Amino acid sequence: MLGIFIFTDIRIIQMASIFTKIVNGEIPCYKVAETEEFLAFLDVNPNAKGHTLCIPKKEVNKLFDLDKTTYTKLMAFSREVALALEKAITCKRIGVSVIGLEVPHVHVHLIPLNTMEDARFINKVSLEKEEFEALAKHINSFL
Repeated sequence: MLGIFIFTDIRIIQMASIFTKIVNGEIPCYKVAETEEFLAFLDVNPNAKGHTLCIPKKEVNKLFDLDKTTYTKLMAFSREVALALEKAITCKRIGVSVIGLEVPHVHVHLIPLNTMEDARFINKVSLEKEEFEALAKHINSFL
């Protein structure tokens, strides 16, 4: 006997991004700042010492897919973190970059810059776990 199957309910299951897993506590991070809606933590593959990522806790793929209020709040949160970062790290300025091709979760890169090379995502800085921990606390102390 042959059966005919009709599927009326198709669901697409999307895996949580690595950043959502960080928000949910499934993956540890070096937390710099946190609010009810946003999280800032050190990039574990940094362009420069102090390279920080600011994310909304709600997973949204693209920056301009955020609603206007969340977008504005994310930028304000990123600004506060950048000001603390600038006090904590010796640098000429804090660079801001939003690319989003590697992780499908909006994230703002805050990168302490001394040269253009620091902004190019080519050369990386290696830090030990203890250095990341101390750095996160140091940046947080300026918030």
